[in-house]
Order: sequence, then C-alpha cells, then structure tokens
Amino acid sequence: MRVCRFAEGGNTQLGFFSDQSVIPLATAVAAQAESTGEPVDLETDCLLSLLGPDGQYHAAATQLARWLDGDGAGQADALKRDLADVQLLVPLPRPNKLFLLAGNYAKHIEEGGGIAAERAETFPYVFMKPPTTTLTNPGEAIRIPGVNPHSTDYELELAVVIGRGGKGISEADALGHVAGYTVINDISDRKFRPNPDRKQRDKDGFFDWLHGKWHDSFCPCGPCVVSADAIADPQQLSLQLRVNGKLRQDSSTAAQIFPVGAVIEFISSFVTLEPGDIISTGTPDGVGNTTGTYLQPGDQIEASIGSIGTLRTPVEAE
Repeated sequence: MRVCRFAEGGNTQLGFFSDQSVIPLATAVAAQAESTGEPVDLETDCLLSLLGPDGQYHAAATQLARWLDGDGAGQADALKRDLADVQLLVPLPRPNKLFLLAGNYAKHIEEGGGIAAERAETFPYVFMKPPTTTLTNPGEAIRIPGVNPHSTDYELELAVVIGRGGKGISEADALGHVAGYTVINDISDRKFRPNPDRKQRDKDGFFDWLHGKWHDSFCPCGPCVVSADAIADPQQLSLQLRVNGKLRQDSSTAAQIFPVGAVIEFISSFVTLEPGDIISTGTPDGVGNTTGTYLQPGDQIEASIGSIGTLRTPVEAE
C-alpha cells in the first residue's frame, strides 16, 4: 500500500498513490461503501494512522487498498486524479526528529577519498536536519543558497518512518517498529565555509560539512510512503538518481554497511524513537562532488527507489 498527502483546490487530503495518479481517501471510502453497503470508518487527516504497526486505521486502509485493486478496480479508475492536477506534499511535514546517515555505503566513502570500515569495526555516523525548514514537497524546487551557490549536491536515500517508538530496540525486532518507507534527497552544500577570514579551529571542517546540510529546502521527501508490510526486505531495493535525464546514481540498499535494522538499534540505544520520526539511511556512490558536477538552476532531479516511486525536484536559485 502506497499512501500520500496532497493538496487539491486548496484542501489537504490523504490518498492512495500510484506512479501517475492519486485516489483521494475520502472518495475511495465513499465508493466502497456505495458498492458494498458496508461503510468504513476512515476519517483521519494523519497519514501515520494509516500505517502499521500501530496506526488506528491501518487495517481499514489496507482493506480499502485491496478493494481498489480488486473488486473496486472499475470504480477506482473514475476516482483517480492525475498527478499533474494535484500538488503532492511531504508525507510527514513535521516529524519530531529527522535523522540522516553519513557514510553508509562503502563506494560512496571511497569516492570521497575515505576508507570504508567493516561494520564490526565502526558505528553509524548520524546527524540531523531541521525538518520544518529543510523538508520540501515533491515537485517543489530546492533553492541553491546565495551565500554559496557553486557546490550544491544531491544524495538519494531510502528513508524509514518509525511507527512504533521505543528505546533499546534490538536489530532483530527493529523492522517491527517501522511504519513504512519513503524517498529522501539529502541535498548538501559541499563547500560551505562561513566567515572565510576566520581563525581556523580543529572542528571547523566538521561543522562546515554539517552546516552545509541545513540550508532551507535541502531535504525533498516523498512522493509517498509505502507501508512496511508491502516491502518484504528493505535491503533489496534499487536506487537510481538522474539529473536532466542522465543517470548519476545506480545502486541498491543491499550495499548498505549498516542495514535498516542495525541503524534503528544504534539510534534507539541512546535516543528514544517516537512514531513519525524519520531516519534517512545514507547515499550510494555517484554524487556530483566526486566529479565536481554540481546542481545548477534549471536542473531537474529524479530520485527513484524500487517499490516506492520517483521523487522529482527542480532546482532554482535562492
């Protein structure tokens, strides 16, 4: 089941997502009730409530999605809204926490000049972005920052939506805490250097890198969330990113150093995870920084993950 948030006619709605269209949740509920004579309680504006493991309406939403794909397929065609006619929205616009990983694919570490370590020899590098100012709707532009317009880069990542919170979650149990999966593009300003006349300090390099992650609009997210029960193995998803139609990243989540379950175990060992938290699990090789091929105003980015969909993002100057 793929669910999304979208705006149409000034109203924000939930819906079932497909690659070319959405079906509004409310109209699907009405169509099923008319067809079967069995009304379903699905009055909610919270996307997380449609997802497992603890979403109040997960069972009803799953049943409705199956009806749309089965007995209700004829009605479903009439309910579809073309993606060109609606504005897709960030699935979870205000998560309490937005975590991201650095260096979770060996080839990406190596293309940046580093040496990848085995999982047993290291630990995940986790950082955060301010969600309310970085999360950007599908189809809306990222803005190349005026303070440093020459080194903006893309990073395609699988993101995990937490459905059941907790602390001290084991890797073996971790996937049972996942509500679903979505796509994130971790936009990065690779050469951000505040105060170029500064006195150099030991940690300047780290904070330059970190602050370069925080510019407004630097975290496109979407186009939907796939329910966790629809993905048998999050470590078998294809990853492809294109800029202006040219393939730049081509990999699989199988190449992750720390798989999804291990990442959840690590973060929850010292931070309490809450429903709706998002964890973005790092990017594979092929980023623009390797070749000095940075994003420019007018570029079009397509970030795709198998079983989820394609996150489309134009680029403009701030």
